[in-house]
Amino acid sequence: MGKNKLAKWAEMESFDNVIQPAITGQSDINHPLRGKWNKKVFHNDNPLIIELGCGKGEYTIGLSEINPQANYVGVDIKGARMWRGAKTAHENRIANVAFLRTRIEFINSFFDEDEVSEIWLTFPDPHPGKKNSNKRLTCPWFLNKYRTFLMDNGLIHLKTDNKDLYTYTRSVAQRNDLEILAATNDLHAEYPEDNILLIRTHYENIFVNEGMKINYLSFSLPKNRFIE
Repeated sequence: MGKNKLAKWAEMESFDNVIQPAITGQSDINHPLRGKWNKKVFHNDNPLIIELGCGKGEYTIGLSEINPQANYVGVDIKGARMWRGAKTAHENRIANVAFLRTRIEFINSFFDEDEVSEIWLTFPDPHPGKKNSNKRLTCPWFLNKYRTFLMDNGLIHLKTDNKDLYTYTRSVAQRNDLEILAATNDLHAEYPEDNILLIRTHYENIFVNEGMKINYLSFSLPKNRFIE
């Protein structure tokens, strides 16, 4: 393991906006912050919005700056990447941002019923191939996990360069009669002035510079509907 990565992990331990619980047993034990993020971390009652697979945290930071009246938590397992966003938020004293280092499979251990109002999935691993579809963050298994802590009809946002992931996710939403609020294969052409959608991650800049089109899908997730 590189010294640079170890140094970033060590520095993150000093950030008060980063939660790094032990990995073992997370799927079985609820974290003390579960149901208490606004009270213990943000000290307000603003809506709580999370980004799953936040990478370097560019989108989490961008969202927090555009909408200071909401609280944001970026979630990822890769601490060396998360360090960048956490350091930016720490140095700039961005009060409505926190970062959680955990596997997304354990997400229910950290958020309680009705605690989250929206989920952002920005350029997640598309896990290509039919046999890998159950690993996608928009597959029914994950969507049913999100239902346990998302408010009724809370929003799911997906931005991806991968058309297959976009098409797959849209088909899941349509098959389950979920309300689709937005769907496009060319985000920047269709929403040229939407500040929230125009936030760009490191990878999105690469994709756009290569001439690739960005897909965007937004849909609501009812709490009482099992997703198949």
